[in-house]
This record gives sequence, C-alpha cells and structure tokens, in this order.
Amino acid sequence: MNRLLFFAVFIALVVQSCQCNKSNDIPDVSHIPAEVKIRRFEKDLFQLDTSQLAAGLEKLEKDYGEFGSIFFGQILGSKDSLIAPEGHLAFVKGFLTHPAVRKLYDTTEIVYPNLDFLEEQLGQSFRFLKYYFPGMQEPDLTTFISEYTVASFIYGDNSLAVGLDFFLGADYPYGNLNPGNPNFSQYLTRTYNKDHLAAKVLMPLVADLCGPPPGERLLDYMVHNGKKLYILDHLAPFLPDSVIMEYTPAQLAWCADNELDIWAHFLREDLLYSSNWQDIRKLVEYSPSSPGMPPEAPGRTANWMGWQIVREYMKRHPATTFQQLIDLKDAQSILDQSKYRPRR
Repeated sequence: MNRLLFFAVFIALVVQSCQCNKSNDIPDVSHIPAEVKIRRFEKDLFQLDTSQLAAGLEKLEKDYGEFGSIFFGQILGSKDSLIAPEGHLAFVKGFLTHPAVRKLYDTTEIVYPNLDFLEEQLGQSFRFLKYYFPGMQEPDLTTFISEYTVASFIYGDNSLAVGLDFFLGADYPYGNLNPGNPNFSQYLTRTYNKDHLAAKVLMPLVADLCGPPPGERLLDYMVHNGKKLYILDHLAPFLPDSVIMEYTPAQLAWCADNELDIWAHFLREDLLYSSNWQDIRKLVEYSPSSPGMPPEAPGRTANWMGWQIVREYMKRHPATTFQQLIDLKDAQSILDQSKYRPRR
C-alpha cells in the first residue's frame, strides 16, 4: 500500500510539474466524442509479399488512396522516371529489400509496436479541437517511414501523416547517418522522440488552420507563430511548454529569465519592423541560437516572444474565439491591444 501511495504521489507530482506553466482555464471536454483513426502504412507496405508485389501494391494503393499517391509519387519517388528509371515496381522492391531500410523498419517496429499512447493523446487533442473549432471534424492519421524524407504533413481535406523514422529516440544514431545533413543536427534530433510525437503530428494541422504569415516583418512572423504556439498549447495542454516550444527546460527558463533583454535587443537592433530575412531568419526558424544574444539563447526567440504577446492579448480579450484570433491579421494591433510588457 505504501508503494502504491508513493507511486500515486509521484505521478501527481510529475503531472503537476508538466502543467505548472499552464493556465487554469482548461475546459472540460470529456463529453465531446472524438474518434482516432490511425493507419500503419509502413506495416502494410513492409508485409507485402515481394514475390507478388504488383498485386500487393495495387491493393495497397487502392486502400490508401491519396496517401498512397503522395507516398509513391512524391516521398519515395518510385513513379518518377528520373528517380526510378528502373520503374515503380523494381524501385519499391529495392526499397523493401534494402538491408538498411529493413533495419530501419525493424527498429521502428521495436520502438512503436503499437501507438496506444498516441491514440490516447490525440483523442484528447481532437476533443479540444472540436471544442475550440465547433463543427470541425477530427483528422485521421497515417504513419509511414521514408528513410528520413519528411517528418509530418497534412493532405486532403483533413488528413495527417507522420514519419515514425523521425521519432526513434535520443539513443538512435541520427548524427551518424549523414553528418553534413542539417536535419540531423543535435539541437533538432534531441526532439526526435515519443515525447514530441503528438505535438509534431498536430503542428501541420495548426499551421494549416493559421495559414501563411500576413506580412514579412519580424513582428508579423512573431505574432503569427505565437498564434500557432498558443493554439497548439490549447490543443495539447497535457504537454509541457518545453515540448510545445521544442526547447529544453533550461532554454525555456532562459527565455523567461531574460524576457526584457530579448525585447530590448529587438528594439535596439531595429529588428521588430525589419523585413530583412537574413537578419530575422534565425529568430523565427529552427536554429541552434539567436544571433546577437548570449550563447545560451536558443533559436526562435521571436516565436517565444510572440507566444507571450498572444497569451496577453487573449487574457485581455477572453471572448475572442480561436478562429477570430486567426482572422486578426494586424500584428501591430494585436501587440498594442495585448498591452504586452516584458517581465524584468
């Protein structure tokens, strides 16, 4: 009994530590029905009989419809004569029988024998999705492996796809695969794990909801990306801010401790209204650091700042729906109405 009690207290503390930076206004969505459909394309593909591959592929493509066309036509490229001059059938057979690819598939099967945990997380997120966007239907999800071509995307009316080979964990030797590939930089591969899977699945959906940035100034990007982080956070309130932001806890703490200095840097260097992409790129796109700031400063600090601005705006305008927030395109107006003041 003492061990059980300790375990219960431990779980409560873990949950509390993950939620300590969350708002207290998480709505009750338990009454909202949500269906989670996950199709394991990689299982169905690699279980095909290569001695009867033509018939197997024909059925597989029929079963998976648009996703099958995207996978073979764009991701794998087996229907592109420049990529696969030997033809679709021979290229796919080579892919399925290549030792490195087979090992990758076997590893994926070991790490993800089932996706029960993801189904549970997405079920909760889809309830929040239907709460914040009434009338919207929950997406379906297809998993695949592509030998590290693409991590996640949205397609069709409302379908999501995720490459499980981008989430094999901290011990997986991503850095040894292609040392010159920036996609395998340590600051990125640190998030290639189960903890970040649900957020990465939802990111394309949120990006699709929000559309493109309304302008080219840093302020436009930071508020736009702040909206995406705000919405993702509310679709997945069970995830800590460090996962939503894809920072380490130390990086997140650094931003909070240096909020005023970050803001002062943007103003001092005339970055807020700059549209010079080379000056602002690392402040809004994935990067190991933010130029002009101390080495501890992570990349995308402008996105983190935009998230704080949107949070303040929504606190002052609680009746604003998420769709109304998305439809607000004037970043300056959002900043002004948020009355944002960086913490000292």
